[in-house]
Amino acid sequence: MTSAERLFSRRTRAYTGARRTRKAAGVADRDTRKETEPEAPARGPLTPTLTDEDAGLETSLRPRRLEQYFGQETVKRNLDIAIRAALARGEPLDHLLFHGPPGLGKTTLAMIVAAELGVSIRITSGPAIERSGDLASLLTSLQSGDVLFIDEIHRLPLAVEEVLYPAMEDFSVDIILGKGPKARDVRLKLNRFTLIGATTRFAMVSQPLRDRFGAAFRLDFYDEAALSQILHRSAGVLGCEVDDEGVAEIARRSRGTARVANRLLRRVRDFAEVKGDGRVTRETAQGALEHLEIDALGLDAMDRELLRAMIERFGGGPVGLETLAAAISEESDTIMDVYEPYLLKLGFLQRTPRGRVAGRLAYEHLGIDLPPLSSRPSMPAALQRSLFDATEQLGTGEDEQSA
Repeated sequence: MTSAERLFSRRTRAYTGARRTRKAAGVADRDTRKETEPEAPARGPLTPTLTDEDAGLETSLRPRRLEQYFGQETVKRNLDIAIRAALARGEPLDHLLFHGPPGLGKTTLAMIVAAELGVSIRITSGPAIERSGDLASLLTSLQSGDVLFIDEIHRLPLAVEEVLYPAMEDFSVDIILGKGPKARDVRLKLNRFTLIGATTRFAMVSQPLRDRFGAAFRLDFYDEAALSQILHRSAGVLGCEVDDEGVAEIARRSRGTARVANRLLRRVRDFAEVKGDGRVTRETAQGALEHLEIDALGLDAMDRELLRAMIERFGGGPVGLETLAAAISEESDTIMDVYEPYLLKLGFLQRTPRGRVAGRLAYEHLGIDLPPLSSRPSMPAALQRSLFDATEQLGTGEDEQSA
């Protein structure tokens, strides 16, 4: 070990000791803390974001192996092949990137990959790694073959992301020792590891970072059959007695999200123990979900309020996102990230260049008569004329240039 490496090792030990001291004093460890608070918290039992209760119970409900993970069949098949090939070669798995809406099992898949490989996993999040030194300390602590999981990887600071590039490609990290004229750059070799990133906003991951992942997998919403399998397994873990019809009723209203399904199962279990005999049947599930104001399609009171505001206050749209957020007293980011994806999937909402528009299915679901075509909002005549004139002038200019 060179003198520079010994110096860095001493600094790393000192930094780790300081972290332990802060942790003993009640200060959270930034490197291993998994941030669970969303930027714009959503309300209600149907939010796909992680809550404090979920964090305490999801550990026991998470599957440990691929055969226990239901749904996402294409992703599972490709992961199974990649894991078997890596084990056969005796090499670490290529870096992986999981992306998709929240609550679909990205963190669970990362833990399963580590379990299938038989290695340890370190879990952190993009906002928790504030400085490049934090990332360097984390990388140098990894053993050969370990998995590093970074949730919300699109929120990594730019300076930290640039330190990650050589670590992913060359398994080395560049450290600046000293200050001023005596500062020197030292490249430290790292143990070969597997980085697994997860993001809910794939487009916000920079192109250089995306290119360094060996494979990227999109997780989509679950169908009712997969959610029923997940609920049966979770009920067994929780010791809750359920029947097929009760599970099917919960799965139907879970918005295609595993996290929401498990949360609704816990609420229905509470209802069954207080109002019934403790067994989750179809009638019990319907009563509990109606008590929570969740309808047959999985829409809660906030979803219906959003659709009614568009239809009754703005004539069905188009209406701007910020205007709609102010009308229902909700954050625009929450509407876009939490409520809109499922409404778009159902066809209840449309995004247009001029704003959000309520679809025909939204009128039918809310029992509101669809207005006649002639009475629906249209492009103002003055705007139509100005666009026509601009198009005509553009065509005339092109004709003159060609002449």
